[in-house]
Amino acid sequence: MQNRSSLGAAVLFLSVLFLSSSFPVSASVAGSSGYDDLVQLFEEWREFQKPVFRDGVPDYTAAAMEEQHQKLAGFQQRLDEIDTAGWTVEQQIDSLLVRAEMNGLDFDHRVLRPWERDPAFYSVVVESESDTPLREGPIMAGTIELWRLSFPLTAAEVKWLQQRFRSVPATLEQARGNLTGNARDLWQLGIWTQQEQSAILGNLAEEVDSIHAELVPDIEAALRAVDAFKEWLEVQFPSKTGPSGIGIENYTWYLRHVHLVPYSWEDELRLMERELARSIAHMKLEEHRNRELPPLDPPASAEDWEQRAGASIEEFLRFLDEQEVMEIESYMDPALRVRIAPYSPPEDRHFFAQVDLRDPRVMRCHHIHWIDKARMEKDPHSSPIRRVPLLYNIWDSRAEGLATGWEEMMASAGLFDDSPRSRELVYIMVAQRAARAIAGLRVQSNEWSVEEAVVFAAEKTPRGWFKPDGALVLFEQQLYLQQPGYGTSYLTGKALIEELLAELALQLGDDFVLKDVMEEFFAAGVIPVSLIRWEMTGLRDPILN
Repeated sequence: MQNRSSLGAAVLFLSVLFLSSSFPVSASVAGSSGYDDLVQLFEEWREFQKPVFRDGVPDYTAAAMEEQHQKLAGFQQRLDEIDTAGWTVEQQIDSLLVRAEMNGLDFDHRVLRPWERDPAFYSVVVESESDTPLREGPIMAGTIELWRLSFPLTAAEVKWLQQRFRSVPATLEQARGNLTGNARDLWQLGIWTQQEQSAILGNLAEEVDSIHAELVPDIEAALRAVDAFKEWLEVQFPSKTGPSGIGIENYTWYLRHVHLVPYSWEDELRLMERELARSIAHMKLEEHRNRELPPLDPPASAEDWEQRAGASIEEFLRFLDEQEVMEIESYMDPALRVRIAPYSPPEDRHFFAQVDLRDPRVMRCHHIHWIDKARMEKDPHSSPIRRVPLLYNIWDSRAEGLATGWEEMMASAGLFDDSPRSRELVYIMVAQRAARAIAGLRVQSNEWSVEEAVVFAAEKTPRGWFKPDGALVLFEQQLYLQQPGYGTSYLTGKALIEELLAELALQLGDDFVLKDVMEEFFAAGVIPVSLIRWEMTGLRDPILN
């Protein structure tokens, strides 16, 4: 692999070679006394942004939130006072990451206010691990993440879990006082979320009864509190008449100042519409080319599926290795293998199961998410700021953009040459991302209701695999309403990565080596693509000024 300096040498003519040096841990290396100050500020900031816990309950009351917002200004001022002149690009990027996180909390207080507007914010339990660096969307602190536990539990874990469940009634009682907003769609989706919470807790009580019977009374008490909270939400719902979207101006500000995406709401809408048309057109061309080939049929049994899914991991990693796409590490196979989805019968298949069962290599491409997460654990970044997952889903253009982009990129690289109909699946996936993103944008601008968004996303996705009455489409539109910019990040991130590769191709010419470029890309960490672009090409987007 070429090192950072050799890649930088190829673009010396742009006078950016000095910007691409390796990351120094000590600020003194760069001749600045300020980088250590940034790291210290970052550590203090990460503690500050957490809510205060009182008797096990996170404090999201109006008084507590007002106090936090007031104190945030002091952290922002301290960051402004750090002089980054003379810092390396890597260090300046770290400063921008800290600023973006602070902007995220500021936006939460000024606009999003999830503790006030969104009942789903008060989710007390999370069942499964996210494939992204942190859970998508805003959620209160202190949520019980069941996926982190391995049963049977230790005595200490049982005690901790009892305490967490015992805090649920008081948490939801506080939530009733906090939820003074008038966002109708968010409120309705919050009722659905609490119904899901109830189901998770009910199943958990049954599952642990034979293992840890001592947990059951506390789980059942938490369940009763959730059910009572849901009933309260239902009583309040008819009075909720206001919009849930944040509006076009706020959305654009968030994109540029928090997620560091150099687009506006209008830019994203045009891009999503273009991607929807492009993907459907190319899918039809693929279908025409493959018209004499047999269809891709799902496996007939769970045993067939397990064999096919396991083989897909080996095929996927072997392709990446033999075609010199990226460096393969020992942790990658296990990271993918434990994420094989269980076999689902025809009546239970959501959109992604329809794709996965027909050619699991398509989803293995998207599961580069899990490789990213394994890399963060096994080979952490030297920067203390990039080593940990960014808050406010700031990583979405990189994480979702690469996972989505990887599907089509690997198709272009030849992964599906032995199965031409699999390329149809790739374009169907793009179309689904574009359709749901357009819907999410229209909800954020308050042009559409969530109900209208759900119908549009389902109808515009080819083959009828995206059911308008399914939980998946509802979950996605809820997330995109809760987290501005997330629904579009799959394709905006993909576009930004493609632009980056194009710029590097022009800069490097014959020295462009895909494997070297990708390793440089991965080495930057899971940070916004606009920042990776600056680090790899020397081109700083105006939104970063």
